[in-house]
Amino acid sequence: MVRIARVYESAAKSDGYRVLVDRLWPRGLKKEAAKLDEWMKEIGPSDALRKWFGHQPARWKEFEKRYRAELGKKIELIGQLRDAEKKHGTLTLLYGAKDEEHNQAVVLRDLLKGKG
Repeated sequence: MVRIARVYESAAKSDGYRVLVDRLWPRGLKKEAAKLDEWMKEIGPSDALRKWFGHQPARWKEFEKRYRAELGKKIELIGQLRDAEKKHGTLTLLYGAKDEEHNQAVVLRDLLKGKG
């Protein structure tokens, strides 16, 4: 099972393996408070894509398309996430954005679930 959650939310036992998928560390969050198993910053969107998107919902479809293209070059990292899900049963992808519907964790979750 692949889930997503804001990194600012409290960790739950049901989270399984917790992976932060942001390229930048979330503002104002102490590392101990994040309760991460892993920070996979390399799987986050490129700086150029992240800045272009700017969390503007109107750019979501194009962001999703461009980010999937970037992920197509990160097969090994995608494999590591799939392995973590198999090993732990549940994989929780953590993100720092305020928008719960328009962020890279949504794209990653859908990719790992075989959607799109």
